Amino acid sequence: MASCKCEELAGPGLELSPTCLGHLWLFQDLEAGDLEALSQAAQRRKYGAGELIFRQGDPADTMFLIKGGRAKLTKLGEDGSEFTLDIRKAGDFLGENMLNDPGDLPVSAVCLEDSLTCGFSREDFEKLVLAHPRLGLQVIKNLSRRIDWLFSRVGSLSLTNLEERLYQVLVNVAREHGIPEKKGLVIAMPFTHEELSFLAGAHRVSITRAMKGLKASGRVLQEGKRLIVAVEAGAAS
Repeated sequence: MASCKCEELAGPGLELSPTCLGHLWLFQDLEAGDLEALSQAAQRRKYGAGELIFRQGDPADTMFLIKGGRAKLTKLGEDGSEFTLDIRKAGDFLGENMLNDPGDLPVSAVCLEDSLTCGFSREDFEKLVLAHPRLGLQVIKNLSRRIDWLFSRVGSLSLTNLEERLYQVLVNVAREHGIPEKKGLVIAMPFTHEELSFLAGAHRVSITRAMKGLKASGRVLQEGKRLIVAVEAGAAS
């Protein structure tokens, strides 16, 4: 069996995710021929640590899988301050909003280490769909399913209790990027209260109060610069 094109480009020094484009929700249930066409048409690119994948304000005309490495998503505030909004790892997908009407990217993505992406420009993806119309129909079905799923989760965004909302944000981050320990999940990349305010959709002062409440209740522990999230049964995943 021929090796994956990503493996050939990555070389021996970059660990790749077992997730491929065909595993993503957007491309679920494709027929074998369409899946092969998807893989063959994908563009792969390798980046070095510190290299920019895309910049805030660039046209939103690419979507891709992070096949190897990690990248941070950052946003510039009106005063020029930069905030880290999220850390994306190998196996994560970026840019599906490319399928919307043309617009600009609201954030920048910078590689934290050597990384490899696999994906499409808007132009290349449109050519692929024209050549394989069944692929386009399946993507439409998958987008409809995604919309239904998002509506089912919208209730969590309307929580009036900011402390609970902040806790669920921390749980989600910890489950994706945390390190398991006896006391809970350790978030290895601590966020400032300004950054948490972006993630939870609240003012920094309110986030500070909510964090104090979480620490007082034992749901979040702080040991030096480490945040430990005590994950409760039934917490958002």
